[in-house]
Amino acid sequence: MAKLRSKDSDRICSFCGKSQDMTKRLIAGPSDLYICGECIEVCAKILAEGDSDFFDFSAEIPRPKEIKEYLDQYIIGQDEAKKALSVAVYNHYKRIANPAGRNDVEIEKSNVLLIGPTGTGKTLLAKTLAKKLRVPFALVDATTLTEAGYVGEDVENILLKLIQNAGGNIESAERGIVYIDEIDKIGRKGENVSITRDVSGEGVQQALLKIIEGTVASVPPQGGRKHPNQELLRIDTTNILFICGGAFVGLDKYIENRVVEHPLGFGADSFVKNISAKELFKHLHPDDLIRYGMIPEFIGRLPISVCLEELKHEDLKRIITEPHNSIVKQYKASLAYDDVELDFTEEAIDSIAATAIKQKTGARGLRAIMERLMTEIMFELPSIPGKKRVEITKEAVEKMALPEIKTMEKKTA
Repeated sequence: MAKLRSKDSDRICSFCGKSQDMTKRLIAGPSDLYICGECIEVCAKILAEGDSDFFDFSAEIPRPKEIKEYLDQYIIGQDEAKKALSVAVYNHYKRIANPAGRNDVEIEKSNVLLIGPTGTGKTLLAKTLAKKLRVPFALVDATTLTEAGYVGEDVENILLKLIQNAGGNIESAERGIVYIDEIDKIGRKGENVSITRDVSGEGVQQALLKIIEGTVASVPPQGGRKHPNQELLRIDTTNILFICGGAFVGLDKYIENRVVEHPLGFGADSFVKNISAKELFKHLHPDDLIRYGMIPEFIGRLPISVCLEELKHEDLKRIITEPHNSIVKQYKASLAYDDVELDFTEEAIDSIAATAIKQKTGARGLRAIMERLMTEIMFELPSIPGKKRVEITKEAVEKMALPEIKTMEKKTA
């Protein structure tokens, strides 16, 4: 008896599970197996590139000084944070490269907690580390995570992003770096016991414990919820480095209350005020984080705490101009395609940095300020023929106005 052919609506990709109407093309194979065009592209990319994009651990692991020198090209300031991260990352990948250890001593994984105000470079530090080490990188937001079974993302979706960024190569993903942003937002909502479940706070911390420490997790290939009879991807998180970051607004008050111990007498108030945030965070203790709302088990799995300093005026000026991919260099390169020579005066750079300080947005706010400043310029310039020159002055920054555009005529022989 001839085998009945399946209907078009019943056909699904055997790799990603997409149906016929969800993909442009579905190619049939033997025994009612199918593969969609998107999965073919992914497979072709993996075959063409292999693991050449990722570190194979057969070469020598970059030393901490080498890692910091690379970070210096992209990140201004934060020297202490860069040193601590360079050492932590070097030790982590040295541990992976030597799994047997020496004298039967097994080295445990050291995940990292980054604490610092918004716009100080926490995300950029993690992303640049992954770029230097040529390992897959995933950036996730803790505020979207909820405890399993509730509306929101399950913690396993963190690992799915890492697998996708590794081109589907689970072996490479198992050596990657995951940065979980806004980790302070999943603190317990209060010390009092509530009759309702804290599914987006303490519940998420509890769910993250095993993944961060190291376990074989089951991940749905398309994300979303797990359901029966679903094929799951298995990934070992033992060698994945987790870096968690957050602003932890108000944490300084907990440290201050513990360190200062209510000084009395003349000058007591000035004594408290004269302690800089940098000095204060040097006294950070796990108990301060527990009072803030993090559970002890979660803090125990993040043994390395790195505090980033708030960026000063001079730091922001350097960020605008110095890094390898600074904002000014990006705009100059972009406008060069339109035959535009772009220049910024020293006073203009000062004014942009001062605006970012005033807005309290740190380095993240620099892009928004520059976009407002450059929109009118980038709108007008492409329509003007010939070679042009534009100088951004302090007045142009303060008024957000279109500066004078000079056309540079070619000299005739």
